[in-house]
Amino acid sequence: MMQLNFLRITMLLVLLFCFTACSKAEPVQPLKSKKSLVGNRGFSYKHKSVTMYHYGRGGEEYWIFEPNNPRPDRAPLIVFTPGWLAMKPKIYGAWIDHIVKRRNIVIFPRYQANALAQTKTFTPNALKAVKNAVLTLQSEKEHVKPDLSRVAFVGHSAGGIIAANLAALAEKKGLPLPSAVMCIEPGKTWSKRKRMNIPLVNLKTIPENVLLLAVVGDRDTVVKDIDAKRILRESVRVPRENKNYITLISNDHGAPPLIADHFAPSAPDPQYRCPRNKTGKIKIIRSLGTYKINRSISKNKPVIKKRRNRSIKERRTVDALDYYGLWKLFDGLTDAAFFKKNSKFALGNTREQRFMGTWSDGVPVKELVVRKSP
Repeated sequence: MMQLNFLRITMLLVLLFCFTACSKAEPVQPLKSKKSLVGNRGFSYKHKSVTMYHYGRGGEEYWIFEPNNPRPDRAPLIVFTPGWLAMKPKIYGAWIDHIVKRRNIVIFPRYQANALAQTKTFTPNALKAVKNAVLTLQSEKEHVKPDLSRVAFVGHSAGGIIAANLAALAEKKGLPLPSAVMCIEPGKTWSKRKRMNIPLVNLKTIPENVLLLAVVGDRDTVVKDIDAKRILRESVRVPRENKNYITLISNDHGAPPLIADHFAPSAPDPQYRCPRNKTGKIKIIRSLGTYKINRSISKNKPVIKKRRNRSIKERRTVDALDYYGLWKLFDGLTDAAFFKKNSKFALGNTREQRFMGTWSDGVPVKELVVRKSP
């Protein structure tokens, strides 16, 4: 009898141990909160929907996204230049959604006709597309009018080079002059395969009043940090206090991990899928976003092994690197440039700029690393 009781107690202890182990979970990523959006407004937007328009063909194709519900008469203008072969707005849809619902117009130039397009055509194509888009906004009554005194350029990867080029060429080529520029993981100008190199123009012509950020990821093995450093160094007219070199830091503390690789800026939203054979007004995107937040682990799920080498598709998600990192930085940069407020979220190596939220167990996410020069 004593032996039977001993066996029962042993089995109960084993079951209790297994239950405890299985119910234990790794910390989950920070959620969107008041601190993850500039001005502590949380993610309550000024507008409830976005109107999508599509124009042009080939390398001069472009999309326009405008705030709606309510529809403003005027809004600041953002030019969003995507990465190499990231020619469809859907890849950055969640970020576009966020920018537009904060009361901005977004122009998204394709600039790359196809995978075989020569890199020397990228910047000229983007120039033409943006000029055509501005003309469309100004001339057609159905559009929200662009406030050309409040203009910003933001680009990722090849688009980061193009954003810097557009800023340098704006005055000479008749583009609206930007007051804010953000180049995210820009590149590359230095490939051994010369036909793959994207020309970087003389950046000495970027105006001195521009607020400028160059952002890199600590695990970006595609373009690395070479061109981000070039952009900061060669934009000599921009005062040091008006520009920062920022590194996104990967963090494996919880699950899913935060991986600051070359695909970190992508933020897919299927609502931003667009038929290319249709011109003009395409649709009104009414919901508050259908994109997937990268938080797959809950307190009631067992511990799973962290995967550092996830597929590209798995890495293309919306997570804290977006809303505490890139989105916050660009919100702060444009607020500072357009409205003279919230610069502490984008410039100056402040706590607000570096802060990346906390994991669900209270451990802070690794902060951004901020420098005035690379």
